[in-house]
Parts: sequence; structure tokens; C-alpha cells
Amino acid sequence: MVLILAVFLFPPAWTQHPNIPAQPGMSGMDDMSDMAGMPDPQHGAAVPEQTPEVLAKQLADKRESEFNHHLAGALLILAALFFLAQNRLQGRWAAAHYAWAACLLIAGFFLLVFSDTEIWPFGYQSFYYAVTHNPEVAQHKTFAAILLALGVVATLRTSGRLQAAWSAWIFPVLALGGATMLLFHHHGGMHGPDAMQTMVRVQHQHLRFAGAGAGVALAKGLADSGGKWRPLFDKLWPIFMIALGLLLLLYTE
Repeated sequence: MVLILAVFLFPPAWTQHPNIPAQPGMSGMDDMSDMAGMPDPQHGAAVPEQTPEVLAKQLADKRESEFNHHLAGALLILAALFFLAQNRLQGRWAAAHYAWAACLLIAGFFLLVFSDTEIWPFGYQSFYYAVTHNPEVAQHKTFAAILLALGVVATLRTSGRLQAAWSAWIFPVLALGGATMLLFHHHGGMHGPDAMQTMVRVQHQHLRFAGAGAGVALAKGLADSGGKWRPLFDKLWPIFMIALGLLLLLYTE
């Protein structure tokens, strides 16, 4: 992880140039390039010529985004199932209690590295330039960091290294923060005659993600706070996580 982060944070000088010319169909340069493919009657933004190269790039970006959502959803479902089955698996697999946390770490690491492939070493932008000039990229990386933090907290609490009473609320607070961010998620790069309808559909999907994520956060907080209802909430929060995973698996643009 340190080596890969070093690649992102110390890219070649040519990827740090702030005046890289925008390439047709390349999403993620900034807010204006995100909106370049959408009609804007107020600002008069022109729709780029729909050449085969532009259409191919738009389709590739769409598939990449959908794949990232689907993979994250599959890993969340797997994490929830591992948590629900950990007591049964422990007899055969000593590390079963850590499996669900590992799924969160894998999801976070994958999204940190492979989402937004316009970033070096896959593309032409530096990590710093991308996260400071494109709100969508910054939010994607923040979601990845939240998943990584959730995985670390889950691992530490499972191992017994983090036992303070206040630590029980780290996971719920982080999860609720991620769910809240979904309400304000910036998603550009919609193209074509149905761009506005697609944007509305994507926003509605994110609202459903936020609702399921809030359910995970609340139920996990109540489960970790103890009490006679803990067994119920220990079953409820993974169910919310499975619901969130299913919604991510059904995500389309």
C-alpha cells in the first residue's frame, strides 16, 4: 500500500501540469469538462462532436463506473455474510472473525487505486491535481478512505486492540458520514440526449444508497453499545449492508 500510494503522490512532472489540454470525451478534468457533454441553456455549453472515439470513451467510463459500484456491492454483501456466519466458520477457519473486515479493506483499497483512471499511473493527471480540481474524484477517494477506515476499525476491535467505550461509535459515525456524503455526491460525465434523465436516475439511486447506509450506521451503533437488544441489532446491521450491496449491484448509468 505504501508503494502504491507513493506512485500516486509522487508522479512524473508531466502529470502535474495544471494546463493539460482537455481531450475529447475525457471525464474528470473539472466541473466544466464534466458538464461538456450535457446541454446547458444558461451557459450555452456546446455538446462535443460524437465521434466514434468520443463515444467509445464515454462507454468505457460508464462501464468503469458501473463495475466499481458492482464490485463494491459484492464485497459489502460478502462482508455481511462473513459477519453473520463467523461463529460457524471459526471452527474450520481461525481467522473467520477478520474476514468481514478484510472485505471492507479490499473494497476501499480497490476504489482508492482503480477508480477514476484518468489519474496517474493509468491516466494523465496527478492524484493531487485530480482531487483538488474535480469534486467527483475527491468524493470517490473519500469514500475509499472511509471503507479503509471502517476495515481498520473493525480489525482493531475484533482483535481486542481497540476496546475503549467511545471506539464503539467510530464505525457508525464513519458509516453515517459516508451515507450523508451520498446525498451531495457530485456525478458528472453524463452524455447524450437523455443526459438529464440519467442524472436524475443516478441521484435517486444515491438516495437509496444513503438510506441503506444510514440503516447500517444506526443498527451497528446500537449493536456495539450493548444492551439486551444487541443480538437483534447484530443481525440487523448486516441485513442493511446486504441491502446496500444489492443496490450497488443493480446500479446503472
